[in-house]
Amino acid sequence: MGTYVPSVELIARVQAGEPAAIGRLMSRAESGMAEAREALVRIHKLAGRAQVVGITGVPGSGKSTLVGKLARNLRTSGSKVGIIAVDPSSPYSGGSILGDRIRMSDLGTDPGIYIRSMATRGATGGMARAALEAVDILDAAGFGVVILETVGVGQDEVEIVRASHTTVVVSAPGLGDDIQAIKAGLLEIADIHVVSKCDRSDANRTLTDLKQMLMLGMREHKPADWTVPVIGTSAVSGEGLDELSDAIVRHHDVTSASDAGRAQRKSMAEFRLRKTAENLLFDRFVETTAAASGKLAERLMRRESDPYTLAEELLAATLAKEDDNERDVHSKIA
Repeated sequence: MGTYVPSVELIARVQAGEPAAIGRLMSRAESGMAEAREALVRIHKLAGRAQVVGITGVPGSGKSTLVGKLARNLRTSGSKVGIIAVDPSSPYSGGSILGDRIRMSDLGTDPGIYIRSMATRGATGGMARAALEAVDILDAAGFGVVILETVGVGQDEVEIVRASHTTVVVSAPGLGDDIQAIKAGLLEIADIHVVSKCDRSDANRTLTDLKQMLMLGMREHKPADWTVPVIGTSAVSGEGLDELSDAIVRHHDVTSASDAGRAQRKSMAEFRLRKTAENLLFDRFVETTAAASGKLAERLMRRESDPYTLAEELLAATLAKEDDNERDVHSKIA
C-alpha cells in the first residue's frame, strides 16, 4: 500500500499539471476530507485565470457529445481544456455513473484535455457538490478553459449561471417541445444558445423559434454590447463548432472588462460563498444529529409523534450541542 501524500504537498504537482495529483486532490475535495481544506484554500488563491464555460440543457439534447467536440475544437488555439462532467449518482454506491466520460473517451489521448466525472450525490441544481473546487484545481493547473457540464435535470438547473463566466444552453429538435429551453426555464440564462443535431430536417424550426423568442426582449440582464447568438451545430459534420468556439471567446472578451462582467464575477463569488457555507452547515448538522436521529426516527416510525415536532426536537438538540461546543472553545481561549 502506497504512502499517503499530504494534500498540501500535492499543490506544486497540481501547478505542474500532473494528472495523478490533479485527480487525487479532486477526489479528496469530493469526499469532503478535512485534511484537504488547507490545500484547497491555497489552490483557490492560485486560481482565477481560467474562463469557466457552463454547458446545460435538458437530457437528450446532446450536451456530452457537444462538449467533446467543442473541447477538441478549442484545443486548436493552444489552450488546455478541462472538463468537469457532472453525471447522475448511482442509487447504490452514490458514485458517478460515468456516462459522460464514456462518450468523451476519444479525448483521453490528448494531454491538453483533462476530464473528470463527478456524481451529484444528492446535490440539486445540476452540479456536483465539489464541482467548484474541481474548477479551481484545473484553473491552478494551467487549464485556460474549464467546461462545466451539468447533469441535465431540467427546470431546476439554473445554478450554472452563478458558477460560470459564459453559459451555453443546448437544445435539440424532436424532444417533444419546439423549444425545451422555455419549458425548462433556461431561456433567460443563456449567453449562447446552441441547437445540436442541426443536420436533422426539423432543426430549422427550433433555430427559428429560439431567435424569435430572443427578439421579444428576453435579454434584459445581458450586456448592452452582447447579442445572444443562436448557433446550430452538428457533431457528425462538425458544422457550427468553429462559430461556437468563436462566440465563447468573444463573450469572454466583451464581458471581462465591462461592468456586466464585474457584476457576474461578484455574483459568482456570492454564490460560491453561500454554497460553501451551506455545505459546512450541512456537514455539521449531519455530524451533530447522528446519535439523536435514530431514536427520533424510531418514535416517528411508531407514530408516537409527528415529523414536525420531532424535527423541532432534533434542531433544538443540535443547537444546544453547538452552544456547548462554542462555550468550550471560548473557555479554552480564556
